[in-house]
Amino acid sequence: MTIRRLPPEAVNRIAAGEVIERPAAAVKELVENALDAGAKRVVVRIERGGLGLISIEDDGSGISREELPLAVERHATSKLTAGIGGDVDLLNIHTMGFRGEALPSIGAVARLSILSRARGADDAWTLEVEGGALHAPRPAAWAALSAHGTRVDVRDLFFATPARLKFMKSERAEMMAVSEVVKRLAMARPDVAFSLEHDGRVTFRYGAEADPENEGRRTRLAAILGADFAPNCIALDQTRADVRLSGFAGLPTFHRGTREHQHLFVNGRPVKDKLIVGAVRAAYQDLLARDRHPVAALFLDLPPGDVDVNVHPAKTEVRFRDATLVRGLIVGALSQALAGAGHRASTTTSATIFSAARPHYTPQPMLRVWGTAEEALAPGDFVMPSGRVETQPSFTEVIAPADLESAIALATAQDPEDARFFPLGAARAQIHETYIVAQTEDGIVIVDQHAAHERLVYERMKQMLASGGVRRQALLIPEVVELDPAEAEVLTARAEELAQLGLVIEPFGAGAILVRETPALLGHIDAAGLLKDLVDDVAELGEAHALRERLEEVCSSMACRGSVRAGRRLTGDEMNALLRQMEATPFSGQCNHGRPTYVELKLADIEKLFGRR
Repeated sequence: MTIRRLPPEAVNRIAAGEVIERPAAAVKELVENALDAGAKRVVVRIERGGLGLISIEDDGSGISREELPLAVERHATSKLTAGIGGDVDLLNIHTMGFRGEALPSIGAVARLSILSRARGADDAWTLEVEGGALHAPRPAAWAALSAHGTRVDVRDLFFATPARLKFMKSERAEMMAVSEVVKRLAMARPDVAFSLEHDGRVTFRYGAEADPENEGRRTRLAAILGADFAPNCIALDQTRADVRLSGFAGLPTFHRGTREHQHLFVNGRPVKDKLIVGAVRAAYQDLLARDRHPVAALFLDLPPGDVDVNVHPAKTEVRFRDATLVRGLIVGALSQALAGAGHRASTTTSATIFSAARPHYTPQPMLRVWGTAEEALAPGDFVMPSGRVETQPSFTEVIAPADLESAIALATAQDPEDARFFPLGAARAQIHETYIVAQTEDGIVIVDQHAAHERLVYERMKQMLASGGVRRQALLIPEVVELDPAEAEVLTARAEELAQLGLVIEPFGAGAILVRETPALLGHIDAAGLLKDLVDDVAELGEAHALRERLEEVCSSMACRGSVRAGRRLTGDEMNALLRQMEATPFSGQCNHGRPTYVELKLADIEKLFGRR
């Protein structure tokens, strides 16, 4: 088979296919160019989902007449500078783009026109590229956002490669993809105004925020992610070495069915990085059900030399120089912030209850009822806190650590009226022997006694696990597990860490591991399967996540079986003790399965139900 060079037109179209696979990719590249040019306002207009027209207008520094032809030449860029000897440092990227491929790639498959007026220039110039054919720059009239800037129009995307049009989705699907791209970039830059128009109609418009680091960022995120995000998120801002993590993480009870609501940014660049996603999952691992995912907007800032953004043509993946440091920072910061939230639960749970409790009235015929008022009142299915001791096992007999006993003592000594001023209020009744109704200063709280106590028991067991170590069980006959020599070496290097988790191993020749002791909590285990899972965890995440997760799963199961069951009648002191203990326990707003342990209804909401407001 003869080797030959491809013609330039084919080379350009192949390269364009790597960078511009759909209209959203073209929008992303062009908006990034606008941001790199210092734009403070970006207007995006599209027609037919971006296949008919993509127009990006900005008020950036603009492009001079002399540089317009260079702008559409492949691998010509203003964002990289050559150092001593002509070498270009690709590991020290300070801009969104840097390859110089966006404009020539778009020009190879579409009808591209660039209208620009450079800062300080007297005239504007335009340049056109049609299917890779370049026309000379010519003067043009200027009527745009400001005295300088650039407008890029892309018409008939993929007209030069009609086969690619067969793989496009519906216009609505392509429009939604464009909207998602612009929103992600708008999250990263709250100091820049963004607007998107589709077929002449405004889809959204975000003004520039004066305080992009703090409240401005929260305001921009709330505008994009919805009004529920701001009251149900926790602010983060931690630094380790030269790496800073900031942003907002949703409460565990504020979750979604997919990871699409996790927005991750590295040095202002939207990414979809496996390491960051895995770190977020690890921080929420015992707070959410398996099929639920947290909502988060996390911003990672670190020196450009410590992250490689040149590992994917679309620049959506990155590689960190010290992945262990980055992962540890994310897990630690998220865990600390979630623990600091205490018993706080999502407001959306209360909103769901409130929307379901719609008052309705069905007219009834007038009946004359004879008898006393006592005869007309049927006994309700609820129990008032009375202090009566039941013959069945009580709340304290299930688990009674020192801090729980002190909570009961506090609840007993507390004036019931004063207890209303606690966050979860004072217990007033137990209904259906399952739910505790408490009165707060400005509303009521309904607590699922089993879910709440399950979380309390689980957190207590985790504390005992962390402070006292993991009890081990010695195998009567040590088990030999055959692995790849490199995998065996990885586990052997972490033998001390695994021993703290109750797994004692030692090398047993080339490619073999001898398992002597296993965690007692796990009972009989598949040692070979566990070790292979640990190898995968260490390779991907840098730690033995699988073993820790299995231990916590067992603790969660034990907490579920050992907690106060639904259907158990509690005394008034026990109910108040449960409320006080919830207030003092991290993560008590949700059970081990990710469900809320309580809902709160404000008095104003209750008054709305009865037409008082």
